[in-house]
Amino acid sequence: MSKTWFITGAGRGLGEEFVKAALSRGDRVAATARNTEALGELVDKYKTAILPLALDVTDREAVFAAVETARAAFGGLDVVVNNAGYGLFGAIEEVSAEQFRQQLDVNVLGPFHVTQAVLPVLREQGHGHIIQISSTGGVVAFPLLGTYNASKWALEAFSESLAAEVARFGIKVTLVEPGAYGTDWSGSSAIRAEGQPQYQPVREALAAASAKNPRYEPAHAGAAILAVADADQPPLRVFFGAAALGAIEGTYQSRLQTWREGQDISALAEGR
Repeated sequence: MSKTWFITGAGRGLGEEFVKAALSRGDRVAATARNTEALGELVDKYKTAILPLALDVTDREAVFAAVETARAAFGGLDVVVNNAGYGLFGAIEEVSAEQFRQQLDVNVLGPFHVTQAVLPVLREQGHGHIIQISSTGGVVAFPLLGTYNASKWALEAFSESLAAEVARFGIKVTLVEPGAYGTDWSGSSAIRAEGQPQYQPVREALAAASAKNPRYEPAHAGAAILAVADADQPPLRVFFGAAALGAIEGTYQSRLQTWREGQDISALAEGR
């Protein structure tokens, strides 16, 4: 049976690929973007199967209105993809408080608004799947991306709690952690804080490390999102790009080792 999707950040990047993948197999999509003109070709091709909705996910009232419009148009929602977001580059000392606040507004409160808006719909149906687009930066942190990492770690935390809360209603939750794709995430989509010369060596080291990472073809993410949406028992977390697991395993092993080495201090903290 075909599915009905609600996808944010659908105008470009991975969001656009998710929309294309769903439409190409006969699903229906409520596709939101700040600028719906970017969806024009898809509307021309798929007609009434796609419902373009102008939406800024930081506008809570607009989010609830968009969800209601989609529900009314399609009669329900099966898959909700919180994809809207952007990267904020800068050392912690460089990022302004306003830049950090805006990052959290889009990357955390945006999915929070959408999640709260769709939950009554999904609960009433007795089924649904919320897919949160996180990042490999949602499970590890990188220099010059601390505020972005903070937003994705927050998304991971509230989504893990959400999964435990809504399972009894037949609602599934998946956190997707994409690796490096050939999108404009680090280009025109990104915001960069004003750099300080003290952090230039860090910038150069990060650029050199990033150049070694594989860049995946964005279209492949479309096939992967369909696999997640179609799974009878979808994972709570999944990487998009197999290379991420090997890199992150070492990080988790290091964390466990650090905690083990601190056991004497842990014992002191409980009076032993």
